[in-house]
Amino acid sequence: MVTDAASAARPHLVFRGVIWVSSRLLAAERILVAGLMVLLTGLILLNVVTRYTRIPLYWIDEAAVYSVVFLTFIGASAMTRLRMDFAVTILTERFPERWVRIAKVISTCIVLLFGFLLIWMCALWLDPVGIARAGFDVRKFSGETFNFIYTERTQTLNWPLWKLYMIMPLFAVCMTIHSVANLLEDLGIASREQNTSFLQSNLEGIN
Repeated sequence: MVTDAASAARPHLVFRGVIWVSSRLLAAERILVAGLMVLLTGLILLNVVTRYTRIPLYWIDEAAVYSVVFLTFIGASAMTRLRMDFAVTILTERFPERWVRIAKVISTCIVLLFGFLLIWMCALWLDPVGIARAGFDVRKFSGETFNFIYTERTQTLNWPLWKLYMIMPLFAVCMTIHSVANLLEDLGIASREQNTSFLQSNLEGIN
């Protein structure tokens, strides 16, 4: 009996763990989104001031672009958990309640599948196994695979591009975790969380 009870409780703990991780990620994304918005605003204002005083900083434009890129990916991950992604409800709003729930599950499964495929694509693109086999020698890796991702650098900031590209696998993993949490809620395995603290308002899901 103890063994049966423990085995029955184990999946429940796993499900709660997924919800907990998703909540912590959402809290971190809220801070990052706010910080990137402040950074982007500061960069734009600094660009205006330096151009007006005729001492422009050539790297500000590139920094602002990458700030927008990071803000977009992090915000998109948060929107997945908040269910603020786009949805066409011209059919589902006419469905009975049972079919609406089925449509939500299917929609969430599609997002989850996209997350898994994006993780797989990033693994092929960044090729961590390949770079490890090359002894983390980027020139040897590039010569053997013709994958120059680890040798490219930004034009003005002169940062390694692969470090900036890491936002894509990070987004893929976070979106996948959020999608699993959403699926657990859609299936009725976990109770629906409102996540009102993100924008200090009651966010009702679109899909």
